[in-house]
Order: sequence, then C-alpha cells, then structure tokens
Amino acid sequence: MKFDICATLIVLVASSQAFHLRPLTPQRYPPLQSTTNENVEQTKDTSREKVMTFSYDMSLEPKYDKPTYPGTGNGLSGDSGDYDVIVIGSGMGGLACGALSAKYGDKTLVLESHIKCGGSAHTFTRMHKGEPYSFEVGPSIFEGLDRPSLNPLRIVFDMLEVKMPVETYTGLGYWTPTGYWRFPIGSKSAFEELLMEQAEDGPLAVEEWNKLRKRLSTLGGSTTAVSLLNLRQDAGFLATTAGSLPFVATHPDVFLDLPLTFDSLHKTVDQIVTVPFLRNFIDTMCIFCGFPAKGAMTAHMLYILERFFEESACYSVPIGGTCKMGEALQEGLEKFGGKLQMNAHVDEIIVENGRATGVRLKNGNVVTAKKAVVSNATPFDTVKMLKPDEQEVPEGVLTWRNELGKLPRHGAIMHLFLAIDAKDLDLSHIQDPAHLVVQDWGRSLQDSQNLCSFFIPSLLDKSVCPEGKHVIHVYSSGGEPYEPWEKLTPGSEEYEAYKEDRAKVLWEAVERCIPDVRERLEFSIIGSPLAHEAFLRRDRGTYGMAWAAGTSAPHAGALGGVLPFPFPNLKTPVDGLLRCGDSCFPGIGTPSAAASGIIAANTMNNVGKHIDMLKELSQRDPLYKFLDPGPYANMYRWAVDGMTPSKELRVEEKTTPVA
Repeated sequence: MKFDICATLIVLVASSQAFHLRPLTPQRYPPLQSTTNENVEQTKDTSREKVMTFSYDMSLEPKYDKPTYPGTGNGLSGDSGDYDVIVIGSGMGGLACGALSAKYGDKTLVLESHIKCGGSAHTFTRMHKGEPYSFEVGPSIFEGLDRPSLNPLRIVFDMLEVKMPVETYTGLGYWTPTGYWRFPIGSKSAFEELLMEQAEDGPLAVEEWNKLRKRLSTLGGSTTAVSLLNLRQDAGFLATTAGSLPFVATHPDVFLDLPLTFDSLHKTVDQIVTVPFLRNFIDTMCIFCGFPAKGAMTAHMLYILERFFEESACYSVPIGGTCKMGEALQEGLEKFGGKLQMNAHVDEIIVENGRATGVRLKNGNVVTAKKAVVSNATPFDTVKMLKPDEQEVPEGVLTWRNELGKLPRHGAIMHLFLAIDAKDLDLSHIQDPAHLVVQDWGRSLQDSQNLCSFFIPSLLDKSVCPEGKHVIHVYSSGGEPYEPWEKLTPGSEEYEAYKEDRAKVLWEAVERCIPDVRERLEFSIIGSPLAHEAFLRRDRGTYGMAWAAGTSAPHAGALGGVLPFPFPNLKTPVDGLLRCGDSCFPGIGTPSAAASGIIAANTMNNVGKHIDMLKELSQRDPLYKFLDPGPYANMYRWAVDGMTPSKELRVEEKTTPVA
C-alpha cells in the first residue's frame, strides 16, 4: 500500500547523491536478534507498545528433516538446461520478475519447489461428499485490481496484457471490544461519518485525520510523479525517472519530508493524533506490513491517505481464488517464451569465479544462467542455497550470508479453514467478505492471539464451493512463535491438542459474525506454522523479514547511508545474483512483492529497453501516461546508456574472429 511514494523519494535522494557524485555479536546497526528463549518469552506479555520480532542464528540451526505434507511435492522435478535468467521461486515477486524478463527478451526459467505457483497467493481444494471446496492460503485483501490503477500488480497485468476477472466490494469489517463497525473505502465523507459515530471525540478525530492527511499531502501527491516500475538499481534510473522532475520543481518542500518517508510512522502520528479510535485504526491499516504505526514506514500509510478515499477505490476478490493472480503472471511468462517448472527444488546456487552461474536442483540436475540468478526466496532460505563450505565465494559474501540469515523476522501464522452449511444463514449484518478481529486494544496487534482476520470469498465468488455452502479462511497475525511447534511431531496427540488450543481464538473470531458456525460445520482444517512452512516454503513459517522502520537495515546499499532504509539491497556481493520478494524494497504485501520483481527485471536490462517498455505501457491507459519519462529522459540517457546494466550483471558477448 506504499507503492509509488517510495519511488519518488528514492529518486530524489539518489539523484542528489548522483549529482554529488540463538545471540549475535553487536553490529554497527541495532542488534539483529534475541535469544530463542526471548523469542517465546516476548509473546507472553504483549503490551500495546511492544514491537515484536523473532530472530535466529541460522548457523546454529539443528540438523533434522522438516516434516513433509501430502500435496507439497517432493521437489525432484526439473531438467538441465541453459537460460539467460533463472528465477528461484514463483511468488508474486518471482513471477513478475520472470514474466517481465521474458518480455524484455531474456530466455527465462522460473523454478518452483511446490507443485503450485503463486507463493502465498495460491489455493488448495478439499473434496467433501464428492464436491470441491477451495481455500485461500494467504492474502485476501487487494485494492486496485479491478481497473488500471497504481497497484503494481495491476500495472504488470496490463504490461503483460493478461486478464484476471474480479468481483469488488467497498469495505472492511471490524470486530472490536466495542462491537462491530465497518471501514468504508472510496468515500472521504463516509469515513468522517464513521469517525463521528465511533471515535471518543468525533469532531476532534475528523480534525486530526485531516490534519494528518494535510501534513503528508506533498509526499502523498507524489504517487503520480513516478512509479515503482520506473525504478532500477543502477545509473539508468536517472533517465527512467526523469519524468518526475516537473513535480520536484513545483513541490520543493518534498525535500524537507525526505526523512519521514522511510522513518517510523508513529513519530508523525504521535505529533498529530490523540483520539484512541483513530490511532487504533491507523495501527490496523499498517499491520498488513507486519508492524503497527510503530515500526511501519510512513510510506506505508501514504497510499492509503491519498488513494483509499477516491470514489473509484474498492477491494477485489479474484474470481476462482487468489491462485488466479499467479496463473495470470504465469500466462504472461509463457506468452513471451518463458518457462515455469514446478516441483523443482533448488538445492544450491552455483558460484564460479565470484559469479552466480546457475543452480543445482534437488534431483542433481544443473541449470545454467548466462545473465543472472534471481532468488525470490526469503533471505533465510536464500542463504541456505549458498554453500561456502563446498565452493569458493568472493570476499565479503560470508559476512553478507551470515548477517542476512540473522535478520529479524516476523513470527509464523496460524490458519483455520472452514466449510459450512449456509442454509437459512442470515448474513445481512455484514456487507463485505473481509474482516479484522481485535480482542484487546491494549495488547500488541502483532500478537497472534489478539489480532486475526477472516475472509468469506464465497459471498462474492460462487465458484469456490458448492451452492448453499460457504468457505472461510481465518488466519492470525504474523506473531505465532515457532519454537513450541518445532518440538512437536505432526499427527501426535500433543501436536493435535496444541493445534486446537492455539486455534481457539480463530474459532472465536468467526463466532463473532456467525455464532452457530460450529453447528453448521461441514469440515475444518487447522494449519500450524509447520504446515505454513511446508506449503509456502518459508523458513519457520515466517510472515517475512521484520526490520522496524527508523534505522537502516544491514546491507541496505548507498541509500541506507542517507535515509533509514529498512531493506537489504536487492543486489548481493555475488555477481549475477539478485533478490526479489517481500524481504526487499518495497516490502511485505502482494503488490509490493510484485514491484520488487519488476525492479529486479529492469535492473538486468539496458536502460533503453526499460524506457521503451515504459513508453509502451503509458499508451495502455490515460492513468499510465505519467510512467513515460518523456523528453527529460534524453537529458541523462546518453550519459548512462553504456552503464546499464551495471557491470556485475553485464554479459560479454563472445565473438567469432573473422578470417
């Protein structure tokens, strides 16, 4: 939800730079981790002000086989071959990177360990009494997919000319200690009415809300100055983002707000907002990135402030399930000659003479990459694929590998999947399929026993279950500690009992809306962090990297020396190895992950190709005209063309001597 504001600010900072051409030893940045005992201990007393992160020294990880689950594949597929670009992982970032790389003309292979693509955006089907029920396993709240918008995922669909039908809805249900209320998207006046009805001091809440919007209006207005799709990580960005110069010239005050963009939002909120209801609402809007306002980038809220109150704003439900997002990107990948190989687990990233030259699959086959290997895996899973004990790696790679593996992370997630009989079920008291449930505003929203969500896609999409039934996905916040689960054996009595105990809060959440849900039950499935880890291929089932805004993350690159940039660089110390996904800028969230893949693909290609792509896309819809850097690009293109892609990604063409 922070999309293009970040892009503008990166351009401003980088441009100014260009023109001036278990415990860890303490580092130059804040401590990277706590002990294992502290990981669990912090979840026992979760006060509202506590910012929770989990960390592990992966070099001390116990060696044992993780539990496997039917339906996840054995990872033994995948053929040898030669490609320009290999992408590891088919999450939104990996598929976007792969599809765009193929569109750029690269021979591209995307390798997926699971038997389904999409990462967390996939579904599974359970047969019951001879009929199929389909369930989401990951994100369920999407804005801007129904039409051309500033959502990077929608933009990449339009770039690839692929379709994904959706149904829409215009609100988000809240079940809180004071009762039920609804956040109305797409109407400033309706939201102000909500504040008047629900806030402790309605007039003051409206005043403070508008004051917050005004304070951040210049940054928020930058959403149509430059897009994340204009970004690349080399000197070529000067040309591809040159279209933002008129905005900068007419809004010089944007420079004064640069430090705010990547800083913790709570610093601004604390100066303006005092009404508890409004502060609570802001925290819930931020929590999708893993943190409340304390820990979330200010940029996360800017898109909401600017775009969620436009009349056309709405949420979307992909018809057929969230798996359709991955399938749409797969269609785009294959449309331009790319290939997706599923059930093909990457065991090792091969490094030769300091360069990533390919991968070794679990089945032993080797696939080579002429241009680059891009890892869409989490940093914690990526470092496992670099094996310095078995091959030489460049200087600095060991330090990078060790520190990346020790980055703080969010906890895991609990899931509850329900199929229910909808006969005579009256749901007239709700208008929307997506809901948030908060047990106690005095406790941390990162606490998996305090905040959860439930989603009823069958309210709008009748294809996901039989007629007269509903499917419901209930899931906790990403703060479930992994350690208690790690000691249990799936299927054991102790494991099943612990599942039931930790899922009580999820049942209670749905009972707020459907009191007799247990009596209506057709069947239920509880998903533990162990299952989450296996199905989503994320180490310890983590929700994602958790570097709280306010300080620069390790290996953040040049930008981290200027601003508190809370993401490690997508580039790595290994030539020809890039990263993308929710552990890279712009962070957690399906659209953000897709944007990271786009930036990686742009970075691997010449700036001229990038500009041509932006010009082509700008013709697809009037909203996209701002993507074209226009004549301003020529001011820089002549100077940077020969420097793109940067040397560590450049492939020297072999020529045959002429006799």
